[in-house]
Amino acid sequence: MDQDERAEGAAMSTAAEPEKTEETRTPEEIRAGIEQTREEVGDTVEALAAKTDVKAQARERVEEIKGNVRAKAEELKAKAQSSTPEGAQQGGQQVVAKVRANPAPVALGAAVLVAFLIGRRTARP
Repeated sequence: MDQDERAEGAAMSTAAEPEKTEETRTPEEIRAGIEQTREEVGDTVEALAAKTDVKAQARERVEEIKGNVRAKAEELKAKAQSSTPEGAQQGGQQVVAKVRANPAPVALGAAVLVAFLIGRRTARP
């Protein structure tokens, strides 16, 4: 197998260069081979680290889901606007405009509702 050949001292060869033995390789070629192997191992380690980084994968998945939800919300919003009659849309816009122009009654109603709910909650045994 390959490991046995390397253990015996036979060098691996590529199709681009003729087969060289350890004795015929220059120190520069050996250093270049070592550097290339280090780079390959470093790339492999980085790839493995990325695969084992669960937090980063979770963040990426959350961002992907957020994007899908936003797209679906926009799609549903457009669909609702296209299927809602013009009169209903105008009526809803008028209600929102009136509340924005005079928010005091709405705030007062909300306060009364909150007080009522708190009173019911504290009255329970």
